[in-house]
Amino acid sequence: MKKPFFSIVIPAFNPGDNLKRLVGSLKQSTFKNFEVIVVDDGSTKPFPRPPLAKIIRLTKNHGPAVARNRGVKVAKGKFIVFLDSDVTVFPDTLKNLAHIYTNDPDIVAVTGVWVKEQQSKAFFPNFKALRDWSYWINERDKSGYYFLFSTRIASIKKSVFTRLHGFDEKYPAPLVEDIELTYRIARRYAIIFAPNVRVRHEFEGFWPIAKKYFLRAYYWTKLYQRRKKFDPVATTLAEALTTFSAVFVVLSVFIDPRIFAFAVAFHIFFIRKFLVFMYKEKGLIFAVKGFFVGIVLYCFIFAGAVLGRVRYG
Repeated sequence: MKKPFFSIVIPAFNPGDNLKRLVGSLKQSTFKNFEVIVVDDGSTKPFPRPPLAKIIRLTKNHGPAVARNRGVKVAKGKFIVFLDSDVTVFPDTLKNLAHIYTNDPDIVAVTGVWVKEQQSKAFFPNFKALRDWSYWINERDKSGYYFLFSTRIASIKKSVFTRLHGFDEKYPAPLVEDIELTYRIARRYAIIFAPNVRVRHEFEGFWPIAKKYFLRAYYWTKLYQRRKKFDPVATTLAEALTTFSAVFVVLSVFIDPRIFAFAVAFHIFFIRKFLVFMYKEKGLIFAVKGFFVGIVLYCFIFAGAVLGRVRYG
C-alpha cells in the first residue's frame, strides 16, 4: 500500500462538532495523498467520530504536546501536518503545502496562516483575527530565517520531528509548547512561512483570549530568560516596547493630561500599521475601539510577563 505523503495529526479534547467540520473540509481537499490521525486527549464529552480518521484514545487529558507526540508515533507519512481541531482547511491548502516540499527538497518545516475573515459579526473575534493577520502579514520581521511553528497550521518532516524528540511534554496547556519547539527547530533549520497555506479559525470572546495572553506571556518569559532573544513574529522587540507604551498610557491617566497626550501619541506610533489596517478593513469606529481594547490586552500581557519575571528571574 502506498505510504501517505502527509500524516495530519489533530489533538482533540471535547471538540464537539468542530472535528467533524475539519475532517469534512479535508475531504474536499484537491490533494488526496494523506492520512488523518485524531488523538482523543481524554475527552469527557462524546463527539462525532469522523470515518476518515484513525482515532487514538488517551485515557486521561495530557494536553496537546503529549497528544501530538502520540499521533506522530503512529504516523506513516513523510511529512507531518499539525492542525488544531477547531480549524477548517481550504481545498488548496494541502496542495500548496505539498508543492513547497516537492519544489525544494531542503525544506523541512513550514508554517501557514489563518485568514482574517470571521463568520461572527461580534467585535472581538474580528479584532483578534485582524490582529493576528497583521502580525503575520504586515508587521513580521521579513529578514527572519524562522517563523513561529504555529500548530494551528504547521508542518514538519517526520524524521526531523523525531530527531528533535517532538514537543516538550512538560507543557500541559496549549500555551508555549509550539514556541519552545520553534526554538529547537530554528537552531538547525529554517521554518518557512507560507501565506498560501491557509486555514479558517473562529476566535473566542475577550476573556478567554485575555487569559491566554496572560498565561502565554507568563510562560514565554521563562523561554526568553534562557535565550535572551525576541522573535520575528508577535513576540518581537517592537511588541515588547508596544506593551510598555500601552501600560504608560494607562499610568499617565493618573499623572498629567500632557503626559497622557504624549503617552497616547507614543503608543499610536508603535501600533500605527495595525491602526491603519483596522481602519482600511473595518472603518474608523472599529479602529478607535480596537485602539482601547488593544491597550487592555497589552496590560494582560504586561501582567503575565511581570509575574513570569518574578517567578523565573
